[in-house]
Amino acid sequence: MSFNALPAHVWPRNARREEDGSVSIAGVSLPAIAEEFGTAVMVVDEDDFRSRCRDMAVAFGGGEHVHYASKAFLTSRIARWVAEEGLCLDIASHGEFLVALNAGFPAERIAAHGNNKDHAFLHALVSNGVGHVVVDSHQEIEELNAVAGSLGIVQDVLVRVKPGIDAHTHEFIATAHEDQKFGFSLASGSAFRAAARAVELENLRLVGLHCHVGSQVFDAEGFSLAAERVLKLYGRIMDELSVGEEFHILDLGGGYGIAYLEKETPLDVVGVAQDLLSRVEKHAARFNVPVPTIKVEPGRAIAGPSTVTMYRVGTVKDVTVEDNFSRRYISVNGGMSDNIRPALYDAVYDIRKVNGLTQGEEIPSRVVGSHCESGDILIHDQKLPDDIATGDLVALAATGAYCYSMSSRYNMMMRPAIVSVKEGQASLMVRRETIEDYLALEV
Repeated sequence: MSFNALPAHVWPRNARREEDGSVSIAGVSLPAIAEEFGTAVMVVDEDDFRSRCRDMAVAFGGGEHVHYASKAFLTSRIARWVAEEGLCLDIASHGEFLVALNAGFPAERIAAHGNNKDHAFLHALVSNGVGHVVVDSHQEIEELNAVAGSLGIVQDVLVRVKPGIDAHTHEFIATAHEDQKFGFSLASGSAFRAAARAVELENLRLVGLHCHVGSQVFDAEGFSLAAERVLKLYGRIMDELSVGEEFHILDLGGGYGIAYLEKETPLDVVGVAQDLLSRVEKHAARFNVPVPTIKVEPGRAIAGPSTVTMYRVGTVKDVTVEDNFSRRYISVNGGMSDNIRPALYDAVYDIRKVNGLTQGEEIPSRVVGSHCESGDILIHDQKLPDDIATGDLVALAATGAYCYSMSSRYNMMMRPAIVSVKEGQASLMVRRETIEDYLALEV
């Protein structure tokens, strides 16, 4: 595939290279978006996002089985898309909960995560009728029971279990091994004790178990092994604790992967879902327990491919690295403040020129941001056409997940605008942050 082609499994489903060489998404020209809204700018293909919500719902037997993980990418408009597509929602902070409520998302379709929920957060959850609270510590169980009791409410909870599975991911995004902050240990018996306490307390109702094996997972193997281990606990709870039909949920978390580069294979949503559900049925039969209601929490797999981040090229210079070898440094007007993932996780991205075709020879290149930081690198080592020049527009694909969520104003570079596109129309979703926004916070 030439540099001018757009890998269909990496770029948004409605991205096209037009006859004049420019790129459009959902019929909207990216150069036109740059002209109207400036750069850096994130462009979200609404129909792509919605279609991936529907794909997940179909694969797992309905939207009630799928919780969109809002930590990946959340705005009020995105929350409304998720609601309209019939999915549920996961939130992991008080702020995310408030955004969801602002969007009118039904609280009963929300599950709340977090390893350090304070009193105000727990009170907001219970008082607003949140569907489930995923409890993460013995301390939280006691606090939540007290909050629910003060409001005269019995709150449904899931116990988060660490099944001890390493899903072959980056250490910072692997979430199921023992030595980390989330959940209760399965091996030590802490998870069973948490479940027993939840059953014992008057204002909590234990409705299921939760686990999460990591991120960028492309098959059912890790999920299956986690389900097998957690189902043993599930059966023990049914045998030894006073639970009834209300105890029926096994939430296997998210972590479904996406393709970031042309050479990578995209997630087979239907295949993984069928494989996973089949394995759960077999495990349940082996342990002689009813097949639980399976829930999953995709975030990246829905939001990631729907979005590109577009920059304008500034300084271009060649750097001699060693004898007979130089690398071209292409600077753009953004960087680690709008996409920290390459610096944090060594994440990789597909980049293309979007304001026209390139004809140049491909040479060793590095795409860097404008921050005062040597690690401010977006594309570390890739051969790019040597005719990419100052003033050109380039875009990184698959930036919908975690880029804006983890953005900052390092060096007082303000967060980019977010524009959604659909059927030939562009709509500003989140305006560009300005220095005035920051100064308004100063006292």
